[in-house]
Amino acid sequence: MDSSNDEALDIIVTNVVATFRTRCHLNLRTIALEGTNVIYKPEVGKVLMKLRKPMITATIWSSGKIICTGATSEDEAKLGARRLARCLQKLGFKVRFSAFKVVNVLAVCSMPFAIHLIDFTKNNRPIASYEPELHPAATYRIKNLRATIQVFSTGSLTVTGPNVQNVATAVEQVYPLLFECQKPICKK
Repeated sequence: MDSSNDEALDIIVTNVVATFRTRCHLNLRTIALEGTNVIYKPEVGKVLMKLRKPMITATIWSSGKIICTGATSEDEAKLGARRLARCLQKLGFKVRFSAFKVVNVLAVCSMPFAIHLIDFTKNNRPIASYEPELHPAATYRIKNLRATIQVFSTGSLTVTGPNVQNVATAVEQVYPLLFECQKPICKK
């Protein structure tokens, strides 16, 4: 970051997607009939189960694969996944919690200045793309971190990456590029 502007940027994690396996076959009809906070979708072959604490929605397949969404941290995602496995154990399944993995992290961040998107895209042409007819944000992809940043002209960023550390590194990496493309402050 710039030494004259020592403001700390708040990166707010809004969604963590994680997967795990139960290592046993699950009867979706039993889960739908006996479970709580459950939505059964037989035409798709899955069950949606919601937990209140932590606030998580899980997609359960009969193969035993489960995807948890809605957590706001990696620890919360793991806690929710373990709690979900415990709920399935209480329904009578021989569930073993295994292969837990954080798949995706979505975070938002706000820059203390507005950004001139056309300049930003011109300066970072191979990595950045901006199609105002399709989407109001410029897309900046960092291949080695596997992170994608949506940059809006207001200075808002939406960052997706494989984990929280990569998301934070991506914001640190893109900040100097955004700083040189900031819009001048209008005096009223």
